[in-house]
Amino acid sequence: MSDGPDISASGRGPSLLPSGFRDRLPPAAEAASFLTRTVVDAFAARGYARVSPPLAEHEASLARWLGKPLDAALFRSPDPATGEALALRPDITGQIARIAATRLADAPRPLRLAYAGPVLRARAGQLDPARELTQAGAELIGVDGVAALAELLTTALEALAAAGVENLSVDLTTPDLVPELAAGRWPVADLPTLLAALDGKDWGALGSAEARPYRQLLDLAGEADLALPKLGEIAPSLAIELRALVRALPDVRITLDPTERHGFEYHSWVGFSLFGSANGKPFATEIGRGGAYRVRHLDGTEERAAGVSLYVDTLVDAGLGMTSPRRVFLPTSTDPAIGARLRAEGWATVQGLCEMDSSEGCSHVWNGSAAVAKD
Repeated sequence: MSDGPDISASGRGPSLLPSGFRDRLPPAAEAASFLTRTVVDAFAARGYARVSPPLAEHEASLARWLGKPLDAALFRSPDPATGEALALRPDITGQIARIAATRLADAPRPLRLAYAGPVLRARAGQLDPARELTQAGAELIGVDGVAALAELLTTALEALAAAGVENLSVDLTTPDLVPELAAGRWPVADLPTLLAALDGKDWGALGSAEARPYRQLLDLAGEADLALPKLGEIAPSLAIELRALVRALPDVRITLDPTERHGFEYHSWVGFSLFGSANGKPFATEIGRGGAYRVRHLDGTEERAAGVSLYVDTLVDAGLGMTSPRRVFLPTSTDPAIGARLRAEGWATVQGLCEMDSSEGCSHVWNGSAAVAKD
């Protein structure tokens, strides 16, 4: 079987799903569970404790902890019990920030938390029509330095490799760099216009005297080993930190795009996107994202943090996580004790209940004395 279609049409009958939603059927549903477990287990092995925040929260709360605007992303609904405005989460990172700033405010730092669950978005992305997604990852609260980023990236890369992703690569970005340069070394009067030109990689729009130096940042996009010496001439301290991060990840390709901002609105000194391939084909989009950020506490203080999120659905859609189950069909006359013994040995058993039952979907059939592989 395969997944049901991601139906975008409407008005064709009561069974059709809303645009951007779909059913996960066998074996894709099992693959999604397996891959989610793979990610969570990888972070658990590094000491990350799992938390499970709710799907819905007060609308005003979801953006507060990271200071990230979420209005366009939110599914909204009034609470039938209280009339308060509720929203379905479009991202779990902000909820982890809330937990860290409230329920676990007094817990020792650094605080290691892992998570996995569905997120819902009011609008689909440009490259991905899905509006219900599975997000899994981890957050480190209290630190955001090179060692923290290296731990998160190393673990995420290990989890993706265990899931079957090949040719893994990391693309680094520096969300704070342009605003810091504009406030100091290369002052500009109109920062939004400068950012728009850099977002569009528009060399021509950077022709004014105050904007021309920023062309150097566009030239830096590429292999990190080649870009970092040049970045060191512009932002020495940042380049030193990024070199240390690159050295901590010796076995993966790393690139740098210092002007990339899309999706990094709440990140601070460094952000990253993860890419790779599966079954010989590169993923069309990123398979994970993360970086350093700040958790905003109720008293106005900010706490350093870093995190990574992996996109499980992208992996499933590429055919990863599809295991061949050891499933044995037991004819109707089989002694129940045999099924119990086989399950204790690690088999999944399908007990025949009537003459209509078949061994479809099973890898083996019980012949009365042994589980025999099907032809």
